[in-house]
Amino acid sequence: MPDIKCPVNQTLSNLRETIESGRLSNPRSRRIAEEILDLLTDVAWGRAGGDHLSAITALADELAYDTATPGAMAAAKSLRDALSEHREVFQSHIDTHNCATGDCVRLVPAPCHMACPAGIDVPTYVNLVGQGRDAEAIEVIRRDNPFPWVCGLVCTRPCEFMCVRGRVDKPISIKFLKAFAAERALSDRRYRNPEKEPDKNRRVAVVGAGPGGMTAAYYLALKGYAVTVCEALPVAGGMMMLGIPRYRLPREVIDREVAMLEELGVAFRFNTRYGGDTTLAGLKAEGFDAIFLAIGAHHSFKLNIPGEAAFPQVVEAVELLRRVALGDRRIPGKHAVVVGGGNVAIDAARTCLRLGSEEVTIAYRRTRAEMPADIEEVEQAEEEGIHMSFLTIPKAVVGKDGRLTGLECIRATLVKKDDGERLFPVPVEGSDFLIEADAVISAIGQRIDLECLSDLKGLTWTRRQTIQANTVSMETSIPGVFAGGDAVTGPATVVEAIGAGKRAAEAIDRFLSGIPQPKMPPVPVRRSRVEWLEVPASTKMTLRRPEMPLLNLERRRTTFQQVELGYTENVVREEARRCLRCDICLRCGKCVEVCRDMMGIDALAFGFLDFDAPGATDFRVTAERCILCGACAANCPNHAIRIVDRGDERLLSYCGTILNRQKLEHCDACGAVLGPQRYLEFLQKRTQGVSPVVAKRRLCQACARRQTARVHTEHSPL
Repeated sequence: MPDIKCPVNQTLSNLRETIESGRLSNPRSRRIAEEILDLLTDVAWGRAGGDHLSAITALADELAYDTATPGAMAAAKSLRDALSEHREVFQSHIDTHNCATGDCVRLVPAPCHMACPAGIDVPTYVNLVGQGRDAEAIEVIRRDNPFPWVCGLVCTRPCEFMCVRGRVDKPISIKFLKAFAAERALSDRRYRNPEKEPDKNRRVAVVGAGPGGMTAAYYLALKGYAVTVCEALPVAGGMMMLGIPRYRLPREVIDREVAMLEELGVAFRFNTRYGGDTTLAGLKAEGFDAIFLAIGAHHSFKLNIPGEAAFPQVVEAVELLRRVALGDRRIPGKHAVVVGGGNVAIDAARTCLRLGSEEVTIAYRRTRAEMPADIEEVEQAEEEGIHMSFLTIPKAVVGKDGRLTGLECIRATLVKKDDGERLFPVPVEGSDFLIEADAVISAIGQRIDLECLSDLKGLTWTRRQTIQANTVSMETSIPGVFAGGDAVTGPATVVEAIGAGKRAAEAIDRFLSGIPQPKMPPVPVRRSRVEWLEVPASTKMTLRRPEMPLLNLERRRTTFQQVELGYTENVVREEARRCLRCDICLRCGKCVEVCRDMMGIDALAFGFLDFDAPGATDFRVTAERCILCGACAANCPNHAIRIVDRGDERLLSYCGTILNRQKLEHCDACGAVLGPQRYLEFLQKRTQGVSPVVAKRRLCQACARRQTARVHTEHSPL
């Protein structure tokens, strides 16, 4: 159990203790307290509705009238204080059906759900996909992310890094399931926008048509606001469109999901640069009631080495990718060197190869293990023939007669500084070397355009030269102006920008509605609790994460055709069945403890439940040892383990994984269920008179008593 106590659960426990202690001597006060207890239980268990808190408040006021009972007054004060100090937490339990602390066992969020920056209800949509309900899965996703198809292709998958299945073998392929569902829903013509709320007659301007800005526009439009998006570029999408190459993200995918915004009435103003074509004063004069700054980080950091500015063959990776996205297919150079180790560096290198560069080298100052780029992207780059030069620090760009000829570098070694965990590259004296090149591409990081925001005189900046904004409300130092995405965090991912846009839309809605902004970060919303998929333990353990089929290597090197070809339908459905349903299992380990320590069976090989030292997991072991006593199910706090009689069998399941099934034995006299043979043998070893055998007949207790009484009567003297 977590160390942090949830105020809801703590209040529930305190009131229960007060009732059980007998301090409420007045029967009426006790009845009121019990009513409050029931309502608090609803909140802690995810059953509460919109009027629960007002009902609890009213009952607490009634309880306070009992001035003759000190316990009643103390309980009322405790309730009032809890609701006053932690009302947001109580409300969050009702709205999200999740408890951020994990203290309310029925509302424990799955790790994948908590890890998603957009707060997508991952377990729900994965299981919907597993059931073939792709359109419903997309509806669930789009309640938190309007770009499921885009993210299904380019998301950095923080959810997969937290996937508990990864403690058994490999994480669920959450990202690609999302892409499949989006494409399938679109092909079935069931990819639709939800209904808009009534028109609020208020206008909002969004600056920047990247993922953050368009996400905010989407949710604001759904809330009934008139939204206009101003974009400096001639197309929507931001870095999705101009920074991610086509071989990873086809343009038709972006176009289709952007079209969904236009269907909602979102207006776009392209070729409209903030700070030039429009300003804060101009937007206010047009009648916009709030502004969201989502300008991204489209400027690159310089290498700051000699020769960088002397040769036109030194280009920024962002600029290169932008030119290519807009149709420029010129070869940057036959021998290109990309400096950097992030996703942009990988994208730039693979793009150079497809443009016709004969040799492409990535120079990175740390090792492969420290590269921030997606591991799959790195592997694909290496497969395509891109050379990696690790522990390499650029010193100077050199050339002759105005033409770049190479990049002078020095080897590095990694050392720790100031007792920190991060390793820093330090030059190795005398290890200088030259990488021959006729093009150098800088991909060492990006920054925002400070000049375009020069009219915002009251705007506060951070030391990193990003906009300072409240992390919860997204408010800046200028009233009515909100900011999010790369402009606030620095260069981040598509899904992080989407999460920021969603929060901004909620904050702007609160601002324009006169509702106070929340004090705590948002908790992911559990959209539904879909019944689990039943999978035999043998299947659960043999299913493996599928490999993504890739485009032929030769075509990959010469075209911008999409590299990842996607899963087939059968593969997708099977992959969804690997999910452990961590939105239901608390991962408390009580089942293992009860089986091992109380029953002495030790049938549950759930090593993955130990987060500190995960051990071997094999669901198939249970069938070998389990007696189907049901002790694990009886002690599970949230019914993740269930034992049921179905037909002529007794089944034990863990979140849908069928761990054991055995034939039921019946009373030879009345036919009543006795239990499986293994369970009966276990009982007979420890008790007498339970399902006894009388005259070679297996009987239930009632029939055994009747049979014994009959035998005694027949042989008794009159």
